[in-house]
Amino acid sequence: MLTAAELAALARIALGHVEREYPHIEPLRLQSTADLLPPSQLHPIFYGSYDWHSCVHSYWLLARIRRLQPALPEVAQIDALFDRHLTPAKVAQECAFFQRQGNGSFERPYGWAWLLKLQAELSVAGLPWASTLQPLARELASRLCAYLPRLSAPIRSGAHTNTAFALLLAVDYAEVCDDRALLTQIHASAAEFYLPDQACQAWEPGGEDFLSPALQEAALLQRLLPAADFNHWFTGFLPKLAQGEPANLLTPVHSRDRSDGKLAHLDGLNLSRAWCLQALSAGQPDATAARLMASAEAHLQVSLPHLRGDYMGEHWLATFALLALSARG
Repeated sequence: MLTAAELAALARIALGHVEREYPHIEPLRLQSTADLLPPSQLHPIFYGSYDWHSCVHSYWLLARIRRLQPALPEVAQIDALFDRHLTPAKVAQECAFFQRQGNGSFERPYGWAWLLKLQAELSVAGLPWASTLQPLARELASRLCAYLPRLSAPIRSGAHTNTAFALLLAVDYAEVCDDRALLTQIHASAAEFYLPDQACQAWEPGGEDFLSPALQEAALLQRLLPAADFNHWFTGFLPKLAQGEPANLLTPVHSRDRSDGKLAHLDGLNLSRAWCLQALSAGQPDATAARLMASAEAHLQVSLPHLRGDYMGEHWLATFALLALSARG
């Protein structure tokens, strides 16, 4: 199980960068020189952590830790942070950014999904900031619901555009916040995109991946389908899994340069794989479950020591560590 000390350590990592404005990367479409503003003016809440989406999911990490261990000393800092930034005026400005011409696809779908997962976490915990953030969550949920039917095929990337990962995060919001339209669309899109898949070759990872397209797809369908239906699909999707194939899907990867933001992604891949592998072990035959759990633990051991050390990993890896460690515990 995750200990209070482990959760406190993760919280301190996030608290150390959610208000750190620079360095910063901004995938911004410019309409004029008036758009050239500092991050804290463009995004008065989510301006830290190197980029918008990492700041959003760092807030999720802090909200989750607050719920898991409300007696931690760090909770006072978390509450003060949320009081400073999760205000109606700042949420309105974050919404206005998305409504400006040319910004409709900003952070689609990765950042959108993390914002929805943050809102789900605040709502589950019954925290007062949930009602404050809801207008932004509603805006992005509506955008995701409208976007999915226009997507002619899933994006099977190992990075931010991955469709399955976004749907897996967004379903939390749709269920917790009772967004029936989004939930219906998630189920419809997942069925269209992934149910026909069989005999996955798992030609992964790419050298800059932080997600496993194969495992994210499987984790999504595990979440959405009845257990018997999922197990039937999963057997056809990875038919040789009990024999340890495809081996590349079960073998941890190693970053050769953690100071390179893209190459540092591989530590995130190990952590996100561990999260999925542990979840997928549930309901499998004993031998398969043991293989998946052993692989998950091997992935964790490679990358858990590297949550700190270089900002290219430090600004985001703790979130994926919490996903993975929560699944283990």
